[in-house]
Amino acid sequence: MTAFPLILLCCSLLLIPPAPYLSADPEQSATAAAPSASPPSSMPSASMPSFSDNEEARKLMQQTLSAAEIEKEIERIGAEQHALELSTAALSSQAAKKKADITEKEKRAGAVVRAYYTGDRDPLLTALLSAKTLSKWFILLDYYEMIMGHDKEILAEYEKEYKDLRTTLEAAERSSQELAELRSALEEQKLRVEALHKDINGAIQSSGNPESMAALLEEFTAYWQNIGIHEVKTYFKALSAAMNDLPQFVENREGVLTRRGMTYELNLKEADLNEFLHSKNKLFDNFAFTFENGSVIASGKSGDLSLRLQGHYTIQDEPMNGLMFHVDSIIFNGLELPDMTRKSLEEEFDLGFYPSKIVSFLRASEVDSKDGVLHVKLTLSF
Repeated sequence: MTAFPLILLCCSLLLIPPAPYLSADPEQSATAAAPSASPPSSMPSASMPSFSDNEEARKLMQQTLSAAEIEKEIERIGAEQHALELSTAALSSQAAKKKADITEKEKRAGAVVRAYYTGDRDPLLTALLSAKTLSKWFILLDYYEMIMGHDKEILAEYEKEYKDLRTTLEAAERSSQELAELRSALEEQKLRVEALHKDINGAIQSSGNPESMAALLEEFTAYWQNIGIHEVKTYFKALSAAMNDLPQFVENREGVLTRRGMTYELNLKEADLNEFLHSKNKLFDNFAFTFENGSVIASGKSGDLSLRLQGHYTIQDEPMNGLMFHVDSIIFNGLELPDMTRKSLEEEFDLGFYPSKIVSFLRASEVDSKDGVLHVKLTLSF
């Protein structure tokens, strides 16, 4: 008799439907989170949530991703603003102290200048020139040089203090301007994220199944912050490390670098680049790089991660001549990453190519990518 309630409980648990599966892939997640498009006849179809082509979920995920990255940017700007506030306050305090310290030196320097201007130092020179004995002349000369040296020290000290004050005041002014710009940027980002959250919350409530949609977005946000961004950075880090060795590959690869008179031409085929990258890191085994219409495109998929990176090269002369890679778009699992994420990755990882690492006197003057080839014109620079 005592076993009957236990058997009944187990049977009841078996009848409970499983929770929807949530994946990092937006398409998989949206499909799993959404109820079936063909509801049972006992349930009115009008009450069922609809995710036609997953477009609703995809749009919300894109907005959620943007909001998460903007919040990270707000946090970064806030920290930078706090540091600048401290720096500005310190510089202002230093400037005030220097200004107070220089007042006395300014008076002493002014007295020295007035002494020469009004002729107060002339009697010293007259006495020196009218000395009747050589021993007296040397004594007067020592005295004259001592006074002149003291005057020079006063003027030099004032000049140094004045320059230091000007430098501190200029630094404080720049810091104040940067702080004002940061505050403006912070307010702008806050308005952006507030508008996004408003749109997201409105879309969740009108989705037909707010709880499932909210859970889906929460799962995706957690995946992006804990795994997704780190996966993207792993590929950027590997690509940056490989680019350091690309000059050596170009130098040793037959047919890539050719000389035409006083210029060189570098023609790197996408097949050569892919072979090089595959040899550097297994991460690139499932990725392919292409050159077309002025762009460099890398795309591929590994497990649950799909990534598409598009960018272009420009010539940079300072501080070092080279081809600088600019990130135009990053699509992660079908979702385009926000502009601040692209900028952050571009600043953190150097994907540039520096011809001087091939030969010290080579510099890039032109760059283009088309028809599967990266074309770079190199000139001599001595």
